[in-house]
Amino acid sequence: MPLIHRIHRRPLLLHPPLVSAAAALLIAAFVTDYMYYATALMQWANFSAWLITGGLAVALVAAILLLIDVLLGHTGLLHRLEFTGLVFVALLSIFNAFVHSRDAWTSVIPQGIAISAVVAILLAAMSFRGWAVTAARVRTQGDKP
Repeated sequence: MPLIHRIHRRPLLLHPPLVSAAAALLIAAFVTDYMYYATALMQWANFSAWLITGGLAVALVAAILLLIDVLLGHTGLLHRLEFTGLVFVALLSIFNAFVHSRDAWTSVIPQGIAISAVVAILLAAMSFRGWAVTAARVRTQGDKP
């Protein structure tokens, strides 16, 4: 029996931290939409537009890192519910970015805040299952490192 045993660890997935960062930005957009609704200060609507754009940019980087995780073989099976939910949230957020590109009050009220609320609720519900769209691939004794 060898003195040193090979330790098998799960590979580090690259995409989950950026998925959660994108979710935080998109949830914050709902908060700034509400602040605009409550105060009518245009800067809150500007913040919302920037947060949605930033959330979508970070989500794009997360999607690229997910592809890298898949290509490197670090992932196991795809979690279909999380993946479908995040794709749906991204599509809603793209539409929301167009809504927020309008002028003044119509950039947020009524469609912008409603879409932001739906996105925030979906992301909050999905957060309880974690942000990994895939499971980390577990290596077995026969796998090469």
